[in-house]
Amino acid sequence: MEFLLFNKPYQVLCQFTDNKNNTGDASEENSTPTKRDTLSQLIDRPNFYPAGRLDYLSEGLLILTDNGALQARITEPANKMEKSYWVQVEGAPSENALEQLRKGVILKDGKTLPARVERLSETPPVWVREPPVVNHREQNSQWINISIRQGKNRQVRRMMASVGHPVLRLIRHQIGPWKLEALAPGESKMVNVNLPNSSKKPLATNKRTQAKSKKNAKLKR
Repeated sequence: MEFLLFNKPYQVLCQFTDNKNNTGDASEENSTPTKRDTLSQLIDRPNFYPAGRLDYLSEGLLILTDNGALQARITEPANKMEKSYWVQVEGAPSENALEQLRKGVILKDGKTLPARVERLSETPPVWVREPPVVNHREQNSQWINISIRQGKNRQVRRMMASVGHPVLRLIRHQIGPWKLEALAPGESKMVNVNLPNSSKKPLATNKRTQAKSKKNAKLKR
């Protein structure tokens, strides 16, 4: 089967329609309804839908597929497919803060699973964002790499906020074995994948088959 690797740009909705048509928070006095960019302006693949999500302000790798089994394999928490992010945060997280993230932090919807987290000594190979991060915040920032196996809403942003380092920029660069590589914002490419059979499905089928056989055997008696 084949699916689409796509580099979602900043301020693009991870869906094909915008039902709200509003970039601002309704609580903000100066927010005005504005039409937001969606995937429909960048992708023309009928019946292809995102496997997982990236929020409006996040960038990077998104997988789109027309195969339900592959979509489930990527998004179901039970499959624990790791997703990795380059995250630019305010300030310089201490080793203690990074260790909290590694062990899991408490969010409103529960504790996060342990994450792989490392401080990056150099800026990762990212593109210029429009609009850019404000200069004085850029100067007081640090890039880290974080890998998680969960899919809580805005999880990485909330994890970083919980240790006192709000996210300035968030870019997903890997999902399982698939990497962003040289895709520029808005670019996509089709790739082929062999989806291995899940060990769970045959087991469930065998149980149903065995139960049906026993039932038929009793009816024949």
